[in-house]
Amino acid sequence: MIKTQLLAAQAVSDVMTGTNLTDVLNMTWQSNAMLTGQQRGAIQDLTYGVLRHYAQLVAVLHSLLNKPLQDERLHYLLLVSLYQLSHSKAASHAIVNHAVSASRKLADHAKIAGLINAVLRNFIRQQALLMEQAIQNEATRFSYPQWWVDTLKQQYPQQYQSILLAGNQRPPMTVRVNQRQIDLRGYQAMLAAHEMDAKVLWDNALIISKPVSVEKLPGFADGLISVQDAGAQLAAPLLAVSNGMRVLDACAAPGGKSTHLLELADIELTILDNNVNRLQKVKENLARLKLSAHRIVDGDARHPAQWWDGQLFDRIMVDAPCSASGVVSRHPDIKWRRKPEDISHFAQTQRTILEGMWPLLKPGARLLYITCSIFQEENDLLVKKFLLNHPEAKLLPAAHLQLNGRQLLPDDHHDGFFYAILQKH
Repeated sequence: MIKTQLLAAQAVSDVMTGTNLTDVLNMTWQSNAMLTGQQRGAIQDLTYGVLRHYAQLVAVLHSLLNKPLQDERLHYLLLVSLYQLSHSKAASHAIVNHAVSASRKLADHAKIAGLINAVLRNFIRQQALLMEQAIQNEATRFSYPQWWVDTLKQQYPQQYQSILLAGNQRPPMTVRVNQRQIDLRGYQAMLAAHEMDAKVLWDNALIISKPVSVEKLPGFADGLISVQDAGAQLAAPLLAVSNGMRVLDACAAPGGKSTHLLELADIELTILDNNVNRLQKVKENLARLKLSAHRIVDGDARHPAQWWDGQLFDRIMVDAPCSASGVVSRHPDIKWRRKPEDISHFAQTQRTILEGMWPLLKPGARLLYITCSIFQEENDLLVKKFLLNHPEAKLLPAAHLQLNGRQLLPDDHHDGFFYAILQKH
């Protein structure tokens, strides 16, 4: 547990200095090749947990210390230990003892070990009181930056608390059944034969009751399913593709929505992204699912003149880069890496992409604008501005009953997404 605590503390520290959590964990695995699968799982669980409850844990630690620690490594070690004591099933004495031993690897000083021991044992004695004090304001109660809480409170006065709470939950594992190879009931039966339970959410979306590693899902390697959030699975059906259509999926990597489109109809699909490494993931997903695209293009959606062949499209999907504020249950680092001014920067990029894609659409054809954001500046407000500047554009209703208007808010079953169907007249 000592190494687990130390590596988790370092990972949290790296995230809080601005590094993407996925990159941090990948670097951790590369630098510690001898870690077992169980150790990796524990480090990931601790890192995600601390980031989900970061503000609350910091408030508790502040109450336990007379003055801030000079060594940030000890600060993060204590946060990891406090998370373990308040959210894990491990024995409290073992957590404390391992934290004390871990501190000695960071600072060879008897007083430091004594301080770590005293702080954690003090927390155990006063846990109820300290936790009650830590939730006196909304930023620490929900563990989000204050600007984030204020924004959601203003935009979703009735739902903001449930949105914040959903972001702090462990996300469900949802799979999309590849209807070209097996039907929904057939795959449910396959799961049952492997003693796995799953419930249908909608269409081909199945929530696995007890998440497992993807390689343990029957038929995954053979392309029977894809792991994809249920909210993301709404995208392809909303685009309403049919056989023979010429379709563009812009900002497509890693290809979850692209492959879904190919499962739904025989289309001439162009897959576009400006990240070569992520396009490789698209190719891997296509191969696993036994699907093929017409073109896979390394290009920028903001500058179609650099890659477009001049032929108009029947359908365009724009899965725009965004704040990712709707997927914080899967990426809790987003809460702490985003700044208020980032939202306007994303909105500007989104407008540029939308303006770049619109001329590529045939008259009478449709464009589906998507974000995994819940901030209105990236969603409703942006689309309204676009409509004002484009009288030939019409906003169509979203056909799926699960959508509350065009904004799907995160909950226990899915992430948060925004969908706007624009038709060119």
